[in-house]
Amino acid sequence: MMKSGNPYLHNDSFGFGTGQNKMTLEGVANKTMLLLGICIFVSFASWVTFTIDPAIGTILFFLGVIGSLIAAFSMWFIDKRMAMYLGPIYAAFEGLVLGPFSGIMEAYYPGIVVQAISLTFGLFVTMLVIYRAKLIKPSENLQIGLASAMGAIFLIYMASFILAIATPYQIPYIHGNGLIGIGFSLLVIGVAALTFVMDFDFIEKGVEQGAPKHLEWYAAFGLMITLVWLYVELLRLLSKLRSR
Repeated sequence: MMKSGNPYLHNDSFGFGTGQNKMTLEGVANKTMLLLGICIFVSFASWVTFTIDPAIGTILFFLGVIGSLIAAFSMWFIDKRMAMYLGPIYAAFEGLVLGPFSGIMEAYYPGIVVQAISLTFGLFVTMLVIYRAKLIKPSENLQIGLASAMGAIFLIYMASFILAIATPYQIPYIHGNGLIGIGFSLLVIGVAALTFVMDFDFIEKGVEQGAPKHLEWYAAFGLMITLVWLYVELLRLLSKLRSR
């Protein structure tokens, strides 16, 4: 079976189901929408909280950062059946992060949140159409390239995070609104968008091979991570463009 560029959707993710216990595309879609609904609801609540009391909102933001990281990393080490619990928990913690972050962005750049949300779902649908039309064919080389790019991006952001906390310095250019910063954001968005192609292919093959139904939650969890990543990167790109 083809691997996915998403680290949470890989060859060992799927076993085999029987009868009514098989994974379906509809089931994955429904569970993904449920996780998105939880994330959006909590995001709105945390946004309002941050607006009313920035101190409490900031506490919730950092709680969300820590909680979402723990939930995400936990999925690598525990039984995949736990995805039905960790998925909603992760979505809720991400909501605590995205609410204040979106609120700050919206305060500086009115209308930017609606633009980012529209572009996120627009890119999701576009990549789904591209996948269904087979304009981009999933391949082992594409998977390796995406995995390498995601690893490099993760290391860059981890280095930036550590520098921001421990020193007054940052990695130059990539966070600015110059051509290099905008180009870097476009590159990251491109990697995130291409990840959808590999994810769609992997999930479709899992359905065809009779993956057990509980892995619908696991697949939805993986898609949720990519959607959140894409939304954040689009917010960053739009903020760079509007601050020029």
